[in-house]
Amino acid sequence: MFELHIDGPVARLRLSKPETRNAIPLSGWAKLGDRAEEAGSAGAQVLILSGIPGGAFCSGADISDFDAFADPGARTAFRLAIRSGLDRLRAGIPSIAVVEGACYGAGVAVAMACDIRFAGADAQFAITPAKLGISYPQEDVHRLVSLVGAGQAARLLLGAQSIGGEEAERIGLVERFLPASVDEEVESNARAIAANDPESLRTLKRGLALASSGVPSDAQQDRSFEALLGSDALIQRLAAYRSRPRR
Repeated sequence: MFELHIDGPVARLRLSKPETRNAIPLSGWAKLGDRAEEAGSAGAQVLILSGIPGGAFCSGADISDFDAFADPGARTAFRLAIRSGLDRLRAGIPSIAVVEGACYGAGVAVAMACDIRFAGADAQFAITPAKLGISYPQEDVHRLVSLVGAGQAARLLLGAQSIGGEEAERIGLVERFLPASVDEEVESNARAIAANDPESLRTLKRGLALASSGVPSDAQQDRSFEALLGSDALIQRLAAYRSRPRR
């Protein structure tokens, strides 16, 4: 259900299982992580994650897996599979989620695992575990609160309300609501990221993750900052900058 295409520095990963509205089965979470890592190993510098145009982004976890939950081991395996897949996506190259259509439950967690989120005209977001009598993984609750604040997170989780792309932008769940030009904006952002230095991107992405977790300083980040100041990449890019004609 995951179709990966590499176009130079830009990788495109599409969820493509329309019969389940891109619900991710238990085995799919490892495949999500595999494809994200494959994109980085192939030399891509940015990953665009999307669903089916005119369909769904991701309707959540596949509820057919829920039939096994009488077994405590199956419940643990389910939780760990989702966590591993999302952690691997988050740890990979910079990623952009393009949400068009339904984005529900664990699908919202997939979008939140990406670094940047854009919503198209028909995007719909809902986190509905309370309707099923279950909860939401704490890591994803933390991420939601960090994006939208405790009050809006409570409204989404406790009320299980559905919101559109415009409201998702207003509360901070997505960076932009783009009813008319989502493809162009995504391409522009992806190309801008891909034009930058890979090691710089890795260091900055790690810094963003630390900051979102409330870490104000970090010795490894300090060492990386100093190392990049002495890198060949800086020398080469400074030389290119200085050789440009002045306006």
